[in-house]
Amino acid sequence: MKLARFEISGQTQWGQLEDGVLHALEHMQGQKTGETYPLEGVTLLVPATPSKIVCVGRNYVEHIRELGNDKNGLPLEPGLFLKGPNTLLPSGSSLTHPVWTSELHFEGELALIIGKKAQGLTVENALEHVFGYTCALDLTARDVQKTDLQWTRAKGADGFCPLGPVLETDLNPLDVQVTTRVNGVVRQNASTALMIFDVPAILAYITGFITLEVGDVVLTGTPAGVGKLERGDRVEVEVAGIDILKTIVT
Repeated sequence: MKLARFEISGQTQWGQLEDGVLHALEHMQGQKTGETYPLEGVTLLVPATPSKIVCVGRNYVEHIRELGNDKNGLPLEPGLFLKGPNTLLPSGSSLTHPVWTSELHFEGELALIIGKKAQGLTVENALEHVFGYTCALDLTARDVQKTDLQWTRAKGADGFCPLGPVLETDLNPLDVQVTTRVNGVVRQNASTALMIFDVPAILAYITGFITLEVGDVVLTGTPAGVGKLERGDRVEVEVAGIDILKTIVT
C-alpha cells in the first residue's frame, strides 16, 4: 500500500494512493475519510513527520572501500549520526548548492518510517515497529565532513535529506534494489542484501539507547558509487517497489 502526505487548499493530509487518486486518511495510520483528490491536484510533502532522523554510515563494503575507510577492517557495529527535521526536502524540490562546500555528494538510500514507539527491540520483533519505507538522499558536504570536528554541518544543513515521494507499507527491506541516477546516468545500483547490518539489526542496535517515536525516520546507509554534484544536476533515487525521489541542485 502506497501512502502520501500532501497539501491541498492550505491543509496537510495523509492519503492512500490508488490509480493516481489519493483517498484521504484520518492520519498516517488512519482509516479513509471518503474524500478523494487527483494526484496531480495536490502538492506532495515529505512522507514523515520525525522528531529525529537516525542515519547509518558505512553499511556497504564497497562504499567503505571507495572512501578508503577499510584500513582498520569493517565496522563491528552500526556507525550512527543524526540529521534534524530541518534537513527534510520533498521530492521534486530544488536545493541551493551551499557556498561553503565544493564537494556536495549524493548518497541514495532506503529509509524507513517508524509506526510504533520502539525501545529495546530485538532482531526478531524489529520489523513489527516499521510502518513503511521510502527513498532518501543523504546529501553530504564531503570536504567539510573531513575538516569539521563533527558531521553536523556536513550532514545536517538545511535540505540535506530529500525524502519521498511516497511511503510503501508492503516491502521486503532485506533484498530491494537501490538505484541513484545523476542526469539520467546510473551512479549507484545495489541490493540492500549487501548491507553489513540489515534493517532488523540496525533497529535493534539503535533502540538499545535511543527511543524511536512514531514518525521517526531511519536511513540505512548508501551503496558504492557516491560522487560530486554540480549546480544544474538532477538526482533521482529509486527504490524498487516504492517510487523515484527527485532533487534538483541549483
